[in-house]
Amino acid sequence: MAEKFDFKLFGVYDTSGVEFPDPALKPYINLQPKLLVKSRGRNIARLGRAKTNILERLANRIATPGHVGKKHKIMTSWATGKYSKNMKTVLEALRIIEEKTQKNPVQVLVNAITTASPRDEITVIEHAGARYPQAVDTSPQRRVDLAIRWLVQGAYQKCFGKKKKMSQSLAEEIIKASEGNMESYAMQKKNESEKQADSAR
Repeated sequence: MAEKFDFKLFGVYDTSGVEFPDPALKPYINLQPKLLVKSRGRNIARLGRAKTNILERLANRIATPGHVGKKHKIMTSWATGKYSKNMKTVLEALRIIEEKTQKNPVQVLVNAITTASPRDEITVIEHAGARYPQAVDTSPQRRVDLAIRWLVQGAYQKCFGKKKKMSQSLAEEIIKASEGNMESYAMQKKNESEKQADSAR
């Protein structure tokens, strides 16, 4: 009888036992175990991001974190386009998370994304020439997108112009977000988004 082989993500992290605190996000957080996580643009179609591994999405967001606010204070466009360098940063962050928490770092990342994702936000409705803020529910796909963006932006802010490495800053941001700690930039942005939605109801 052939020996059963348990395939792991990067040959290191077991994703079979990862639990999803919010079932609505499960279809949009891909944890398919692969030795090399790189889709090479195969999932570029609309809503194809759900088929892209969550670690690849995190590495891609490190390359294009987007600007924060209207002043473009820290970054405007590209940070670095080197995929291998960005994925190395992600893997180093996972190693640090595992050392600090003694837990499966993929589970910690899933918890961080779930905790930091906003459930509602505001949009602007124009009626008779006037613009009104309107509270709307956030779709699961956008919840995951925003959580990843805020985790990366928070990590960049805490290591920009400092001696701290990006991998260390990202690990700390993910750990704090997974615990619901309000020192996390992602948690602050989530809280701000939901407060604005509450005031616009």
